[in-house]
Amino acid sequence: MAIKIGFTDEICNTQYAPLAVLSEHYQQRKMLEPLKNISNWQKKREFQPQDKLIQVFLSILSGCRTLSEVNPKLRSEMNLASVWGWERFADQSTLSRTLDALSLKQIDELRSAVTQIWRNTGRTIKHDWRGYLWLDYDLSPLPCSAQAEASQKGYCGKKTLLDGN
Repeated sequence: MAIKIGFTDEICNTQYAPLAVLSEHYQQRKMLEPLKNISNWQKKREFQPQDKLIQVFLSILSGCRTLSEVNPKLRSEMNLASVWGWERFADQSTLSRTLDALSLKQIDELRSAVTQIWRNTGRTIKHDWRGYLWLDYDLSPLPCSAQAEASQKGYCGKKTLLDGN
């Protein structure tokens, strides 16, 4: 089924419309299904533990640098939550407790699930390794324009040298 974007007569609003489309894409292709293979480590109250892992992932995609930003950014996003079949997003403390409750076994299962996801979706496996892969390790500051993100007038960072240790 193709994803369609258009106008609606319904009163709905989300600042994360691209993330809603990406979420639908993930669901149609079952990209996050490996997370379902992680054994349950918590009782389901409102959300399955695997759903809370998806919510942590969505918080990263929405720009949250820490879980403390989930409540102001995502708690009010009912439309984005409904794409995943949830009434709302979990509270930031609930997500934090879920991550804290992971045992070493579940962390290992999570690592395996994430590895399976990036192998299925990433291009690294498909890269032609017979050619060169160029990596730029030059950490010297470069001049930037006034339109560059987070640029400040008159600021130029110091050259950073890599320590040989």
